[in-house]
Amino acid sequence: MTESKALRALREAIVLEHMESQNDHDFNTSLHTFPHPRYEIMASGQVLQGVDEVRAYWQRTRAAFPDQRNKVIEVHHADDAVIVEFELQGTHLGSLTGEEVTGRSFKVRMVGFFLFDKDVLVCERVYGDSATVMNQLGMLNLPGAF
Repeated sequence: MTESKALRALREAIVLEHMESQNDHDFNTSLHTFPHPRYEIMASGQVLQGVDEVRAYWQRTRAAFPDQRNKVIEVHHADDAVIVEFELQGTHLGSLTGEEVTGRSFKVRMVGFFLFDKDVLVCERVYGDSATVMNQLGMLNLPGAF
């Protein structure tokens, strides 16, 4: 296996471990996939830095959506990133920002850019459609939306 193929395989393994451990709520494993966790949530503009902020974010989102899961659809590789299209789903069983709980579920396609410095994961940048999520949860009424 060439060095570039080996690096590509290693990066993909890190990303898949990161994503699967989140499905299992094994946040210690997720956090250990990068030395200084950094999350950028593009839909909200949030930038979460370090173990405490990222862990707190995961705990808040899982309190609101305890069955939240991601399902990998496609994995792509770039020079300094692994790009994953995934389906995120969950059921709104707790309040995330003080909103009334709906008990409804959402399912939305998203894209995560897992940025690397050589073989070290340095950032996860997530692009998602919060309007679709809010519509599916009954918090927004978009005519003709799926």
